[in-house]
Amino acid sequence: MKLIKRRTLLLASAWTFALSPSLAASVFSGIDTDSDGTIDLNEAKTAASSVFDKLDTNHDGTLDRPELRGRVPDQDWAIADPDGDKTLTKDEYLNYVEFAFKRADKDGDGTVDAKEARTHAGRLLMRLLRER
Repeated sequence: MKLIKRRTLLLASAWTFALSPSLAASVFSGIDTDSDGTIDLNEAKTAASSVFDKLDTNHDGTLDRPELRGRVPDQDWAIADPDGDKTLTKDEYLNYVEFAFKRADKDGDGTVDAKEARTHAGRLLMRLLRER
């Protein structure tokens, strides 16, 4: 009986998350600078630029795989690193963020909303935009 109640509670929580504007706002906290409940490409690139600077701990202007901490999946590495030097410059990182943004923008409206952010592509994008 307790298992059924827990599952019901989990489903109710998931449904609430899908609908709650305050939870959607927390997903985009610090990224959605105009507070419209979505992230546009400019907001994504601004956040990504800041993340790049924080991840570049040796201040050499590039990020290698250890500095990236798994933000770029192996299958996307060739897309992110077109020159094949095994590091990403800030321009390469921002270009990859744009690629990831377009992949996450399922409806093609130029923004990523909370629903799109919860998709696989959206979660990959959010990983690129968050400092943690």
